[in-house]
Amino acid sequence: MTNFAYLTVSSDKLDIKNQKFSLLEYCNNRNINPIKFVEDTVSGKITWKERAIGNILEKATKGDLIVVSEISRLGRSTLQVLEILEAAAKKGISVHIAKNHMVIDGSIQSIITATVLGLAAQIEREFISSRTKEALAKRKEDGMKLGRPKGQAQLLKLDNYRDEILKYLKKGINKRAISKFIECSPSTLYEWLKRRKLSSN
Repeated sequence: MTNFAYLTVSSDKLDIKNQKFSLLEYCNNRNINPIKFVEDTVSGKITWKERAIGNILEKATKGDLIVVSEISRLGRSTLQVLEILEAAAKKGISVHIAKNHMVIDGSIQSIITATVLGLAAQIEREFISSRTKEALAKRKEDGMKLGRPKGQAQLLKLDNYRDEILKYLKKGINKRAISKFIECSPSTLYEWLKRRKLSSN
């Protein structure tokens, strides 16, 4: 039996950490182990069969389980969520929703609950999208420029690591190694050093 912990990856590292924490806490409390983490980096707008969740359902067998932090992680629409749950039920795979402490095992009651949760998540996304569009329209109407300001940003992502980077440079550590220490790409570090007119000398 395989226990899949399904994560949807975004650019927000804190979001990933929160997902992992909730899944680990849920699994530990229910003695679900070992856990196989599967990260999905593909846009939720792509059909679920082309995403990592589709690959999981293709490989999983009866008795396996899938754990997600919340129902909205499965798909962007209620229809997608229901299709995934139907595919899981047909193969005898249970789906655990950590946030709601719920197990969807193919029973009518669990499917109804999942439908309500999925619909609520979809409505919330649409409300957020609508409010964002309204706010942008209002700013435009008030004559405010939209988008990123022209020119280079005054504050850079790596400014928070300035002291740490300088310490490594003084020790003679090469820049590629430093980029690994601070978890960024070498090109990002090179650009930061160039912008801040710093070098390893």
